[in-house]
Amino acid sequence: MKIVIVSAGLSSPSSTRLLADRLTAAALQHVDAETEVIELRELATEIAQHFVTGFPPARLAAALDAVAAADGLIAMTPVFAASYSGLFKSFFDLIDKDALTGKPVLLGATGGTARHSLVTEHALRPLFTYLRALVLPTAVYAASEDWGEEGLAQRIARAGAELARFTAPPVLPAAGTAPDVDTAAAIAPRSPTGAITSVDPADGFVTVPFEQRLAALRVP
Repeated sequence: MKIVIVSAGLSSPSSTRLLADRLTAAALQHVDAETEVIELRELATEIAQHFVTGFPPARLAAALDAVAAADGLIAMTPVFAASYSGLFKSFFDLIDKDALTGKPVLLGATGGTARHSLVTEHALRPLFTYLRALVLPTAVYAASEDWGEEGLAQRIARAGAELARFTAPPVLPAAGTAPDVDTAAAIAPRSPTGAITSVDPADGFVTVPFEQRLAALRVP
């Protein structure tokens, strides 16, 4: 099993790469997988050449093949003009239209201010939904002030666990036996209503009746 990390950070060291590394480490706490990091800044010239010539140079072709063959993907970008960077978008413009179909993708972004925290939802998520990827529920945005904060660490841990859960291959039942319900739940956990959730089934679910919620809102 292999997880590929695509980082569009431009500097070295890069906060985008740092966030990618922390998300990777969080996922590897739950699943045994090989990893490969693709630094787009090292492929910028090849990406531009591909647009002009229509043929990818060898290093870029290898990167595109790695993304297509990955079992799971971590896609990271710095924020430019309230959206993903041009380098990030250019790389995924070159991905085959069917390469990401059904592939679990963990989204992340970094920026200088919390005002861009919804970039993962209004820019990144629609892009990968269009590519028919399985975009994970938790996306992680890190502003400059977030580093070292407990909230960022919690989001990273939750997102890493989700990637591991959806990337892990299902354990198929032996011939003539019923599927293992617990195994299926661990791979794609569902709430009592049937909706996919990031909550670990082992932790259990607490369902609060609707009328009880309404009663809590009443003014004494």
